[in-house]
Amino acid sequence: MADRRDVSTIRLLVAFARSLRRAGVAVPVDNVVQYVRAIEAVGIDRRDPVYWAGRTVLIHRHEDVSTYDRVFDSFWWRSSGWSDPPPPSPEDSSDEEGNDEADSPSSDGEPPQRLALVSYSDVDQLRRKDFAACTPEELEEISRLLHETSVRAMQRSRRMRRSRRDHGGYDTRATMRQTLRSGREVVRLVHREPTSRPRRVVLLCDVSGSMEPYSRALLRFLHVVVAGRGRVEAFAVGTRLTRLTRQLSSRDPDAALRQAIERVMDWSGGTRLGEGIGTFNSRFGMPGMARGAIVVILSDGLDRGDPALLAGEMARLHRAAHQTIWVNPLKASAGYEPLARGMAAALPHVDQFVEGHSAASLDALVGVIAGS
Repeated sequence: MADRRDVSTIRLLVAFARSLRRAGVAVPVDNVVQYVRAIEAVGIDRRDPVYWAGRTVLIHRHEDVSTYDRVFDSFWWRSSGWSDPPPPSPEDSSDEEGNDEADSPSSDGEPPQRLALVSYSDVDQLRRKDFAACTPEELEEISRLLHETSVRAMQRSRRMRRSRRDHGGYDTRATMRQTLRSGREVVRLVHREPTSRPRRVVLLCDVSGSMEPYSRALLRFLHVVVAGRGRVEAFAVGTRLTRLTRQLSSRDPDAALRQAIERVMDWSGGTRLGEGIGTFNSRFGMPGMARGAIVVILSDGLDRGDPALLAGEMARLHRAAHQTIWVNPLKASAGYEPLARGMAAALPHVDQFVEGHSAASLDALVGVIAGS
């Protein structure tokens, strides 16, 4: 198991990649993994290796270099222990005279003022704060942060499209039509490749009493995922199953949360995960909603029902779904082990077991869903 320092470093690197995405730079998940491995090799104690590792692994277009430099300076400004200066970029070298003028003393003899760009700010700390330890004001701020989240899961479609690359299958009809237009001479072979389409995502959120410190924040997350998007379904699970897709489709987050809570009749009550998932399987999942979908269960696994029933229904769901992901807010606790009988019964039928206690962990969950 990685030590606490390694975990904090990985979270820091993932946060940097997320900052690049917000700035408009396309950073695939695989590149982030390569970046983490590169930093493990060169270390994070000096600025120059960290800069060039990221620029080499994360940047593949020349037009993104200036954006990378700006985000890098902003994000890493307050990192301690870096004594080496930032590496010069082509833009910096071309404007050398202008920089000399900017660094010279001002007309009144005072030294120039530099802007301190804050990287690891209060917002970054709030993203990592456990929902259970947040004040109502902090939860409201986290709700605004969650609006930046976007869940996107894709799957290969049976439909084909013309490809400019020489891979995949041949489009025989298009090749023949092109041959006839060119005087019955085969100029080149036309290739085709499969297209992609959104994969259905189903979210089942535990709203029992043991989940009270996390339920409202997780419902905010469900609203962001559901609102304005197709092929996403949301349910609440307590002592019964409640479908919330229509209520959470509202663009107004406060109205959506209010309508969802009003519809859930067993809010902060008991937990019957086996019965709730069984109802989902019978009424929605097996008829088609779960087939080939990514099913996400957000629960602490503290179930009062029959663990054998939960295990059976999870096995049934696992066979139908493309992937099952269990999000447990307690997983981030020091020394946590999935020993609760509900969690222990469900875990053998789960593909991914992840944390769900903070905004940062939900950002990581988005990456897990996208990579499934």
